[in-house]
Amino acid sequence: QVQLVESGGGLVQAGGSLRLSCAASGRTFGSYDVGWFRQAPGKEREFVASMNWLGPITNYADSAKGRFSISRDNAKNTLYLQMDSLKPEDTAVYYCVAGRLVGRDATTWRYWGQGTQVTVSS
Repeated sequence: QVQLVESGGGLVQAGGSLRLSCAASGRTFGSYDVGWFRQAPGKEREFVASMNWLGPITNYADSAKGRFSISRDNAKNTLYLQMDSLKPEDTAVYYCVAGRLVGRDATTWRYWGQGTQVTVSS
């Protein structure tokens, strides 16, 4: 079992930065692939970024490439999402996820956090 708790969301102006954190419980966190999804009002959840359990392989949505960076610290059981050059269209609830044999489809991820709101003003 893995429990995930996000933090770091908030209100930021366009062009600004935020770093989201996800604290995980469970001794096996390091053996899971991890990632971030987001959901804007009236829209489906969409994939943002992921990282495999070993750490070196990352995957980004086109909307996140070049602006967002995913990282993990297995010793601290923590996942991060650094978001730079934020745009109003990045406004959404951001979810931390963990799982095995995962993909960009939200249904492939087993564990979800409760989400943290990110609002980017123009």
